[in-house]
Amino acid sequence: AGLLLYALLLVVTALTAGELPLGFGGPWFTGDKVVAGVIAAAAVVSGMTALFYGLRGAVRFSRSTPAATADVVRTEARLRRGPRVVAIGGGTGLATLLRGLKHHTSNLTAIVTVADDGGSSGLLRRDMGVLPPGDIRNCLVALADDESLMSRLFQYRFANGGLEGHSFGNLFVAAMAEVTGDFERAVEESTHVLKVRGTVLPATLENVVLRAEMRGGGEVIGESCITACGLLPLRISLAPEAPRALPQALAAIAEADLVTLGPGSLFTSVIPNVLIPEVAQALRTTRARVVYVCNVMTQPGETDAFSAADHVEALYRHGMAGLIDDVVVNDTPVSGSLAEVYERSGARPVAVDDDRLAALGVRVVHARVASGGDFFRHDPGALADVVLRLAKS
Repeated sequence: AGLLLYALLLVVTALTAGELPLGFGGPWFTGDKVVAGVIAAAAVVSGMTALFYGLRGAVRFSRSTPAATADVVRTEARLRRGPRVVAIGGGTGLATLLRGLKHHTSNLTAIVTVADDGGSSGLLRRDMGVLPPGDIRNCLVALADDESLMSRLFQYRFANGGLEGHSFGNLFVAAMAEVTGDFERAVEESTHVLKVRGTVLPATLENVVLRAEMRGGGEVIGESCITACGLLPLRISLAPEAPRALPQALAAIAEADLVTLGPGSLFTSVIPNVLIPEVAQALRTTRARVVYVCNVMTQPGETDAFSAADHVEALYRHGMAGLIDDVVVNDTPVSGSLAEVYERSGARPVAVDDDRLAALGVRVVHARVASGGDFFRHDPGALADVVLRLAKS
């Protein structure tokens, strides 16, 4: 290609200047117009040559690459152009949101609470001294590129024997933390195993414990005890009070186009994250829109009879006043039969009080973001569509 380019350059030179250079390094032509013409010709030839080889490479790629692989390449390129979204929370609510968002962008960061002390996570936390892996596991599986066999394996829960109650994914993350000596590294390695789209980060690497001041007085210690004590929480605090956040989490918030809070258990999954001082400060300084995704149903023992405005006021009591731009509320009605099932357990659809929400200084976004079946909960696709519209607004 280089020889061809030089030969064409000599031909153009001969036609325009009437004399050839004396050798490859001989005296060049005189006259500004001649030199300009030669340079222009060289640029044209160089561009045509590059275009030819680029097109030939594209044709060869399309002929030699299986259609499925080409589709994967195009999908990954599209996802890389998606908005930068940081999702903060925990539990099944956060996983639901992530499951919808991963189809639209790979620029995702999940910041996940590590205050859980019940079930399999609580046992591993007490027995092995690791951070609770349950909420992390749910987010990893939700963001898995293909929720197939490996994802189902991570969610598999042993039904009997010495491992009864434990999920394979929890054991895997705990074992990886033991092998690497680092919980953060264990989560990172798990992302490779599951081919996760995006990044999953624990909110802190410190061993935090929830403390709740209850309505009517008294204090309850421990996440699993808060919803079981029979009283509603008024305020939540952490012990230690000022755990350090991960630098990657703070950087993600600073660079985000949109930050979401929830959905998920208000006092035990969402609020614990914003009580970390560095996370709260990052939310104050970010240029991103901050969106609270309100739950569709109340949660017995935690948000009994709460309206949407009650949820927002609880966030305000924990340092979020003035930091929330939008509140997404559900407009999908719950069927009568399903509502009766929930009512027997003490749960009801969250009422939307627009006037109180407006007085709190937030924009209310009404949307049909829930679906029914055995449960009435957020629909991943519908919720992701609403969130992404806000990211682009």
